[in-house]
Amino acid sequence: MQLALIFKFLLLLAIANGIPVVAKRLLGGFLSYQLDAGKTFIDGRALLGSSKTIRGILVSVIATSICAPLLGFSWTIGLLIGLAAMAGDLFSSFIKRRMGYPPSGRALGLDQIPESLLPALACKSLLALTFADVIFIVVLFSFGNLIVSHLTLQDKPPR
Repeated sequence: MQLALIFKFLLLLAIANGIPVVAKRLLGGFLSYQLDAGKTFIDGRALLGSSKTIRGILVSVIATSICAPLLGFSWTIGLLIGLAAMAGDLFSSFIKRRMGYPPSGRALGLDQIPESLLPALACKSLLALTFADVIFIVVLFSFGNLIVSHLTLQDKPPR
């Protein structure tokens, strides 16, 4: 197992998933355009929800692209991690809306697995990750995400 590589990968995942929250807190509604433009799906529910913004996607992808070289990765690896993490996050939001969860509502597993599994699989061959490395990344990210969510969102219990 490549622990140093996994640790750096997890840092980039944390940046990819955390920077949109930081941007929202720092910028409020500035440049906050809803990604789904308020559209609904055939079930009448929001496509993605109000918490998914163009700003969030952009800051995530830009931040991971900038931070990747600082951790010894190419900027393109950072770009791939950011894009894949955001794709996983959007997938989770789409599924959560179908299940009736509100925007920013928490769903155990659904909030952690896609946004860590997709980037790990996308980078698997590029970083010579093993399947054990991928599983370890998903497990560590999931536990870390649960801990951070519990500490920062205590007023929003999981559904």
